[in-house]
Amino acid sequence: MTQTHVFDVIIVGGGGAGLMAALNASRGAKTAVLSKLYPTRSHTGAAQGGIGAALGNLEEDHWEWHAFDTVKGSDYLGDQDAIEFMCREAVQAVYDLEHFGLPFSRMPDGRIAQRPFGGHTNNLTKKPVRRSCYAADRTGHMILQTLYQQCIKNGITFYDEFQVLDLILSDGKAAGVVAVELATGELHVFHSKAVVLATGGHGRMWEITSNAYAYTGDGVAITLRNGIPAEDMEFFQFHPTGIYKLGILITEAVRGEGGILFNGKGERFMERYAPTIKDLASRDVISRAIYLEIKEGRGVDGKDYVYLDVRPETVNKYAELDGRTRPDGTPYRVTAEEILSKIPDITDFCRTYLGVDPVKDPMPIQPTAHYAMGGIPTNKFGEVVIDGQGTVLPGLYAAGECACVSVHGANRLGTNSLVDLVVFGKYAGIKAAEYANGADLPRLPADPAGGVRRQLDNLLNGSGREKAAQIGRELRKVMSDDVGVFRTEEGLQQAVEKVRELRERYKQVRVSDGGKIFNTELLNTWELGCLLDAALVTAVSALERKESRGAHAREDYPRRDDENWLKHTLAWLNEDGSVRLDYKPVVITQYAPKERVY
Repeated sequence: MTQTHVFDVIIVGGGGAGLMAALNASRGAKTAVLSKLYPTRSHTGAAQGGIGAALGNLEEDHWEWHAFDTVKGSDYLGDQDAIEFMCREAVQAVYDLEHFGLPFSRMPDGRIAQRPFGGHTNNLTKKPVRRSCYAADRTGHMILQTLYQQCIKNGITFYDEFQVLDLILSDGKAAGVVAVELATGELHVFHSKAVVLATGGHGRMWEITSNAYAYTGDGVAITLRNGIPAEDMEFFQFHPTGIYKLGILITEAVRGEGGILFNGKGERFMERYAPTIKDLASRDVISRAIYLEIKEGRGVDGKDYVYLDVRPETVNKYAELDGRTRPDGTPYRVTAEEILSKIPDITDFCRTYLGVDPVKDPMPIQPTAHYAMGGIPTNKFGEVVIDGQGTVLPGLYAAGECACVSVHGANRLGTNSLVDLVVFGKYAGIKAAEYANGADLPRLPADPAGGVRRQLDNLLNGSGREKAAQIGRELRKVMSDDVGVFRTEEGLQQAVEKVRELRERYKQVRVSDGGKIFNTELLNTWELGCLLDAALVTAVSALERKESRGAHAREDYPRRDDENWLKHTLAWLNEDGSVRLDYKPVVITQYAPKERVY
């Protein structure tokens, strides 16, 4: 028999956005968090480099500069009202985290330390500015631990290892979710006035990715299946510096500390692509540069990687050539000990997985699928909107990587993922509690878990002619080959057809494990269905956008086309597997689109 639980606000996801939403919602409403992982294992913990905020602790900085860098980084597709809101709120968000007990790295006088990061500039001099607040290279981990402790202190109810499988809508409003308890295989209905989705991204549809195994696009797929569109799914960021073959991230902070990119000929190639800011250009620019260097035969030893060099002698040499100085005006010089103290986890990763010591050897890197700019459409308060006119679906909220506000537009600026989740997680929680306090508990449908039961029955009783693992391999290959750093009409059309074929074959999958207790095969297979749905919408949206902008680079349409494509994509997934597209305008307040110059 299905168990039913009643709360004012249900948070789906125990990462940074979910915990921030829960903490703020719990101050005014009875709140529960459902997470398919133990919360402190969420992917926010993998964020290394820092959280951007214009504190100005080391040099002049302003939130308006942060906002313009974010607009420019988004290739002018970000909504500027939301960007201004986020960058203004970022300063207080960092101080809030500090007051919660987050152990930021400090300057000698005790203030929060800050370092440069890709795309963050002094808007007057155009030189890099120190805006990233950090806790060594474990910033996301520290945010996650700090917020979880605060949630426990606040008495929030946690349902750990509960996989949410469906959203309950009633009379056009959110009414809760249906989840399976991993330990028992039993279905649970969580009846609520408000639901906040904070389920993370969908990077596992690519072969080389920095994303956690659990990043399977659950929130986006669930909302698509309930008639809610996804926004800007064609834009997926490839981080330039993933560990070769593994995709594990080497944080942008390595370049912030002075790391230099070299090709197989020993050339500092970013001077060709971003002559002013060089190795600290935005991620899409550097990823494309690395791809082109490799394509033109300048990879290391003819292979698909280049070097990232943070050896002290290299950093000091190029700091002198670039005229880089410390905040007090003295020349920028580092020692091996300083580098190791600032990137201890990266050092461990490189030693463990590559047999390379970053202070003695250059690190082999390649672009890795990293971050979803697109997702569930929301306004700046986290309220889910369901059309181009901004119509809000009452009681439903989204925050973090599964949401599209849109502050990242076509390309997310480094450090802004953590800004995004703390700012919009906060407001999603506040608004969800406010809504719940003014609303009655909506009625439940006659059999709220019926749809989920049918989904699982289909997976347990399919023909068995297809294997989920094989479909997953083919999905990752076609997405990497045809929906990667560079795209073409022919490749995208092939990808659309292939993903449609895989979705049909998925119907013939049968899960061999019929058990109830921790049936991870069943849940992994269900997650594959989410990836297939998200991949189809991604490929169709990319096929139709006939321009290059940010992370969406078309070889057949190499120029940005503001006249025809300065607009957001909205995509609906129909029951027959077709995708319907519509568009809505970008909000522009003060920054007219212009060519990005680095």
